[in-house]
Amino acid sequence: MERKNFIKSIAVGALSMTTLSAFKNFTDNLQEEEHMMPVLFIGHGSPMNGIEDTEFSRRWTQMAKEIPAPKAVLVVSAHWLSRGTRITAMDFPKTIHDFGGFPKELFAVQYSAPGDPLLAKETAKLIHSTQVELDHDWGLDHGTWTVVRHMYPHANIPVLQLSIDYTKPPQYHYDLAKELFALRKKGVLIIGSGNMVHNLRMAAWDRLNEQFAYDWAGKINDQFKDLIQQGDHKALINYDKLGKEAMLAIPTPDHYLPLIYSLGLKGSKDDLSFFNDKAVAGSLTMTSVKIG
Repeated sequence: MERKNFIKSIAVGALSMTTLSAFKNFTDNLQEEEHMMPVLFIGHGSPMNGIEDTEFSRRWTQMAKEIPAPKAVLVVSAHWLSRGTRITAMDFPKTIHDFGGFPKELFAVQYSAPGDPLLAKETAKLIHSTQVELDHDWGLDHGTWTVVRHMYPHANIPVLQLSIDYTKPPQYHYDLAKELFALRKKGVLIIGSGNMVHNLRMAAWDRLNEQFAYDWAGKINDQFKDLIQQGDHKALINYDKLGKEAMLAIPTPDHYLPLIYSLGLKGSKDDLSFFNDKAVAGSLTMTSVKIG
């Protein structure tokens, strides 16, 4: 072997060993915790909750004080739909203002939490049902930052997002969520961010700031809660068989599927409770779930 090729092979080998060593150190640092992290499903509602002091945002702040401090946060947001499954893998995810018609103060928000490329790689390796692509273009959309900035205002905890493959049925997402279970043992807080009942076309926007539900919205939200308490995940996965109220509540599945992810992460011994259990604008419910 020529001397220059020999030196090159040594350098490449050293680099590979350095990379492997760094990854091993990272996974060693994510030791299994004595207690598993809980899982949350959060009804995020209007983007204005991201900057306003509301009963919902105050409860998010309080929730962060009630649960163990996470080593990282992984969010499945209703606002990142993709063909295939992707996970943010950049060092510093950008703040995405994916909305229009709101005050300039909302567009000025920058939530500068770091990402965690090594955790992204480890998470991708946990998922065997599909190939997970490491994403360097997305960031933190308002399904994530409007909630997490109230929970962790210092932005000192890594935050990642996992996309929702819009081409797949609910059962696929439920099964994929189960593959993420090991992260709960390593101090990662997983949040599904959406809304159980989310029909913007029927919303009474003049009643956004008061508790108000149409009869059908209240009925199906109560049914969802009953099924969650009963552990009847099959019925929740097959929501299209729950009648016309379910179809009104879920005209498109984007805001409902984060709930399916959260339910898929429930362990057999996990308790669950509801919070922010209110409806606004007639056709939106903020009902949220704590698992574990």
